[in-house]
Amino acid sequence: MIGLEVHAQLDTQSKLFCPCPVEFGAEPNTNVCPVCLGLPGSLPVLNVGALRLAIIAALVLNCKVNKTSIFARKNYFYPDLPKGYQISQYEKPLAEGGWLKLQESTVRIKRLHIEEDAGKNIHFGDETLVDLNRAGAPLIEIVTEPDINSASMAREFLENLREILRYAGVSKADMEKGQLRCDINISIRPKGNQKLGTRVEIKNVNSFRFVQKAIEFEFQRQLEVIKSGGEIVQETRLFDPESGMTLSMREKEESHDYRYFPEPDLLPIVLDSEFIAKLEKSIPELPHQRFERLVNLGLEEKLAQILTQNKDLGDYFFKCLELFNEPKTVANWVVNELLGALKDSSLNLTESPVSPEALADLLKSLKDGKLSVRLAKEALKLAVQNNEEPMKIVQKLGLSQLSDEGEIKSLIEEVIKEHPQEVLRYKNGEDKLFGFLVGQVMKKTKGKANPQAVNKLLKEMLN
Repeated sequence: MIGLEVHAQLDTQSKLFCPCPVEFGAEPNTNVCPVCLGLPGSLPVLNVGALRLAIIAALVLNCKVNKTSIFARKNYFYPDLPKGYQISQYEKPLAEGGWLKLQESTVRIKRLHIEEDAGKNIHFGDETLVDLNRAGAPLIEIVTEPDINSASMAREFLENLREILRYAGVSKADMEKGQLRCDINISIRPKGNQKLGTRVEIKNVNSFRFVQKAIEFEFQRQLEVIKSGGEIVQETRLFDPESGMTLSMREKEESHDYRYFPEPDLLPIVLDSEFIAKLEKSIPELPHQRFERLVNLGLEEKLAQILTQNKDLGDYFFKCLELFNEPKTVANWVVNELLGALKDSSLNLTESPVSPEALADLLKSLKDGKLSVRLAKEALKLAVQNNEEPMKIVQKLGLSQLSDEGEIKSLIEEVIKEHPQEVLRYKNGEDKLFGFLVGQVMKKTKGKANPQAVNKLLKEMLN
């Protein structure tokens, strides 16, 4: 029985209760002020942009947005929590009762609430440094019901959730930057038994692969404890990526250990239906809607899935499609040729020197017969390698396809004179020699001749 608590950083420029910038990789302890440092006399002010994004997240996850929600103080001590408490929500969260549909099941979402992030501890041997740049960054916490029953299902849920949050513009959800983190609550029970087992929490897992490995290990660990006659202890554990094991961290706290009470420095959030409806109308296309649109364009489901899973790639495809309206051709070149060329040069899509407009120009030249498929692929590859537009590469290296019929005819005449025996054998019924003669013409043009023109003219001249 698995339930997840997912923390997603909202995509705002400033923190939840102060104007300090949210900036990954900044010099430690530079994006701080009296409010996020928790200095005496400082007062928090809610970032309305963060509230809007949190409501949109609740709506796209099918939650009921509460008209009134209240901030609370969650009291605990940790070196990276400067106030000695975290501003969160407890009894009255922003939203409740949502769900996220997976391929073969549905995971219910118990609640979604807003809270501020803590800072970050950085360990060097026996010493620990504290960076408070992240303290006060805006988060939403999404808590599921214990509806997940396998490591692969947990991974599928997280992958789908990340897609939805990105599409909705709620969060960049970059796990490597800590913008999407997950706590795993896991217990086991005999099949058919309705009584829940003792729950163990695994804190702050920050990759899909680690989530899967942590669940697989913890399930086996709990199974072995019970089979050997032992009892599961309610505790918080950490996942160690190097060993692939979960390690005991501390006894698990209950909600009363945090001594929650209403935050006295912040008013309740009171929403009206009109405000929520306005935000609902602003929600952009979501993953399932994009997938349907791609399939309706005639793309195979596999291609549609790739263009849906990678939002930036899908956006690139649609920009290119606006300029060259042949969906299957554009999809093939974006997914296979462009990504292949980028991979060969160790680049990602955001670093691509080939814009959607430049790729559309290349495809137009291919369609007009100015380029062969081989030359177009070569131009694209060289464009990525040399950080130039493909058509500039074509002009610079003279890669344009030879389509002039007079020039092609003179080359065919040369080939016929040079290979009289093959021509005679072809005329006597050895059809396969036609391909040989085509090859000789292409060789003379270094592959630049238009293959359709060569085939047509050679056939006419041989007959």
